[in-house]
Amino acid sequence: MIHSTAIISNKADLADDVVVGPYAVIGDDVEIASGTQIDSHVVINGPTKIGKDNHIYQFASIGDDPQDKKYANEPTRLIVGDRNTIREFCTISRGTTQDKGETAIGDDNWIMAYVHIAHDCVVGNKAIMANNTTLAGHVHIGDWVICGGFSGVHQFCRIGAHAFLGMYAGVNRDVPAYTMVSGQPATPRGINSEGLKRRDFSVDQIRNIKNAYRLTFRRGKKLSEAIAEITKLCEDQPELNLFLESLRSSERGLVR
Repeated sequence: MIHSTAIISNKADLADDVVVGPYAVIGDDVEIASGTQIDSHVVINGPTKIGKDNHIYQFASIGDDPQDKKYANEPTRLIVGDRNTIREFCTISRGTTQDKGETAIGDDNWIMAYVHIAHDCVVGNKAIMANNTTLAGHVHIGDWVICGGFSGVHQFCRIGAHAFLGMYAGVNRDVPAYTMVSGQPATPRGINSEGLKRRDFSVDQIRNIKNAYRLTFRRGKKLSEAIAEITKLCEDQPELNLFLESLRSSERGLVR
């Protein structure tokens, strides 16, 4: 299960059925759970904890020092959940003490080649990041988010659940749940209705989400006015809660 050319630290903890390919390097304080496959030439440094049934493809760099000039070798970590696919040449950094000291990846994410996930990022579940997606430090990505190829997200931005970033999108503000954006800087283009259909949102739910989007971006209302109206709608339209929470929690301001 472990190739003879792989280098595994005696301070690493691998489940008995973990597969490690040729020339892979696994350093101190790395934990890898059952069913995970590490392909050739992957480098994993710790402290890093990787869950079950992940597949990390060749030449990825996982859990190395954050690319932050303030980092001074503090004991930060990376947590990766279960059933993630991490393709070739991806780079995922540990956290920093300027945040919670942890970079966190959830479950069932599809992370394609050359994706960079910087220090202190939080990625939810079932996200898709196409080739060369780049997340700066402290970015939060919600569940079911899709990031188009070569899209980039500025540090501290939050991307709400079910949002869609178009190819080459340059995101420098927060993107509410369900919202599609594109351009540089990224601007809202509607809701991710096709994605919602695939996830079994009903016609009525999608209509309600479109209405909330229009209240926020198309009716000339102040954000506080849109929040007040959507808050009332949430009583009978619970699918709007994700959208509302995105509006309320925004610290960098919303894409416009």
